[in-house]
Amino acid sequence: MMTATQHPDSWQYRALNANQPGLNYLSDGLLRLVDKGHPIIAGSADLQYSNGLNRFAERHPDRYIQFGISEQNMVSAAAGLATTGHMPFIATFASFIGLLCCEQIRMDVAYCKQPVRMIGHHTGISLGFYGTSHHATEDISTMRAISGLTIISPADGPQLVQAIQASADWDQPIYFRIGRGRDPQVYADDTPFTIGKAIEHSEGTDATIIACGMPLHPTLEAAAQLNAQGYSVGVIDMPTVKPLDRDAILKAAARSRCLISVEEHNVLGGLGAAIAEVLADEGCPTRLRRHGIQDEYSLIAPPTHLYRHYRLDADGIASVVKETIERR
Repeated sequence: MMTATQHPDSWQYRALNANQPGLNYLSDGLLRLVDKGHPIIAGSADLQYSNGLNRFAERHPDRYIQFGISEQNMVSAAAGLATTGHMPFIATFASFIGLLCCEQIRMDVAYCKQPVRMIGHHTGISLGFYGTSHHATEDISTMRAISGLTIISPADGPQLVQAIQASADWDQPIYFRIGRGRDPQVYADDTPFTIGKAIEHSEGTDATIIACGMPLHPTLEAAAQLNAQGYSVGVIDMPTVKPLDRDAILKAAARSRCLISVEEHNVLGGLGAAIAEVLADEGCPTRLRRHGIQDEYSLIAPPTHLYRHYRLDADGIASVVKETIERR
């Protein structure tokens, strides 16, 4: 008799994840660095099948560390590895590494200026039914307040691979904020990526939407809808949340009547807040609307339902932008 774990209709987590090509990108990016001769060490907190690092572990078992459910220890150990000349990449849920490990990131990594690369996956509300304890809608604001820490929020797998390649020559620690491996592809493979630089997709005089991470794909769809209706809406991808591309923000503000930030994060302290700081510092009068989670604990539901509820799908983003444009 087959056991429950062997039955083909049971929840086979590893098999399900093996069918998600989006989970290959993290390992692919690290494998490229190993092939180039970089001293990569990868680690995960018992989630290698959720972030795809099992592929890296299979190829280089001597370069992979399974830390178990000890995320804070993983961060401190990675800092120690960095002091010995290794280039550690560690990964776990964003709600754990970005919030639970804040003290270790601040003191052991950033304060000590160790080039650790931390990957927070399943960001925002992408864990759906796992609920508030696993949703990460405060991690950008927490990480952004830590001095000497770079924050990169790739929109898709190909951009993650290129960001990982760019990180090889970056002397600061980095927090990568990525999705769950099911994000629609926006960029072609090997699209150039520069840390600290925004990517302008289009210009608009009525509004410019500035997005990062998963919301970029529905943002592009929303802009296409609005432009087809006669509005002039531009889109900027801001994958590096810190250091922010100030010039790109100010240029968009100079040509657009309003700016709209879109992020899968609390509107307090995230991308929208960072943009607001730039506008305030420069005395720029262009109006900004921050769109995301409106300072609340997110609900529990399938991710698709949550994106629709919080208006982070294409139709929702389009409605927010249209409201903002017409509120003169």
